[in-house]
Amino acid sequence: MRRLAGSWIFLLILILVDIYVYQALKSVAANWQPKTRWIVLGSYWGISILSIALMLSIVFTNYENWHKLLRTYAFAVVIGLFLAKLLASAFFLVDDVRRVVQWAGSFFIPSWNPKNTGDATGITRSVFLSWAGLAVGGGLFTSLLYGFGNKYKYNLQKIALSFSNLPAAFKGFKIIHISDIHSGSFTDKQAVMRGIEKINQQNADIILFTGDLVNNAAEEMNEYMEVFSSLKAKHGVYSTLGNHDFGFPTGATKEEVRQKQISNAAAVQKVHAELGWKLLRNEHVLIEQNGEQIALLGVDNTSAKANFPSFGKLTETHTPAKEAPFKILMSHDPSHWNAEVTSTFTDIDLTLAGHTHGMQFGVEIPGFKWSPVKYVYKQWAGLYEQANQKLYVNRGFGFIGYPGRVGILPEITLIELS
Repeated sequence: MRRLAGSWIFLLILILVDIYVYQALKSVAANWQPKTRWIVLGSYWGISILSIALMLSIVFTNYENWHKLLRTYAFAVVIGLFLAKLLASAFFLVDDVRRVVQWAGSFFIPSWNPKNTGDATGITRSVFLSWAGLAVGGGLFTSLLYGFGNKYKYNLQKIALSFSNLPAAFKGFKIIHISDIHSGSFTDKQAVMRGIEKINQQNADIILFTGDLVNNAAEEMNEYMEVFSSLKAKHGVYSTLGNHDFGFPTGATKEEVRQKQISNAAAVQKVHAELGWKLLRNEHVLIEQNGEQIALLGVDNTSAKANFPSFGKLTETHTPAKEAPFKILMSHDPSHWNAEVTSTFTDIDLTLAGHTHGMQFGVEIPGFKWSPVKYVYKQWAGLYEQANQKLYVNRGFGFIGYPGRVGILPEITLIELS
């Protein structure tokens, strides 16, 4: 019932935003040729009505039974259009506020009568802001459509990390770090296989996966078992559980929900075993090379954000590995690093995380990176350092929600220790 009410509220907002954007589009098109104006305005409402119809279908039909491709892209297009129109509306709102202030000023101060003048071309402020809003909103939607083609363009990030306390036998030790596979989102098995082949081509000493194998259920991996079981490394593949591996069950009480989450995680754990991966659930292993050892720790999802489950037990995981000269921690959610690792476990040298996906949307150029997710997570992509401790946040191998990537490509990280 609550979900249905939320859908109706979203639908109402969607319609109101459509009407608001239409008013701006109509003012921009006021001086166009009648035929051109009719085509543009008619196309706008045609697309908007289709978007509303899709939203109604999602709410009132068995959405989960739709063909996977249709289910994936229909929702993404509806949300993409909504976000584009919402962003455009911010410009229109600025103009409306300006006009209200102008009207109020004229009403209370009769002598004050600023005009909505423009530049030498004669364009008014209102028309300029309307054009700007439409351009920015249209640019966002176009970039989201373009991003559909980037979701399997796996980017190999190579990074060298130096530690003074790393045992000599592990100098040059190569780690492949991947995260957030989200197998339930995949629609192209061959494209995924190309990513796996790229990983194997690096001849890594070890492969570490930091959680979110599935979106919700273990069954999502059925079609991809052969693909991911082909991952190979000298010391094997080690993994941990992320928040999606516990699922999103409902229940009458928090404890009932928690028990269902534990059950979901147990089913995903079996998949890890069938893949031949060594799942670390609040435990550690010692990796040995040429007579020397380092400790690899793995905890269940642990988050400093209230909306995500925390099942990690780092104290229990860390204690038996305390004497190891060098420690690597796999912890899915990067908020765990500042919440516990850097404050209490300062002998953990390297933490590997994922979870954020870089929001699958942002800008990354040499010397600058930005994504809206930075306003939620302090550490959201790439390398972070505090004192002698390092954190690396992988941008995710897969995708969820939006079936694409804009500016933030899916990542395979190759870390070389020195």
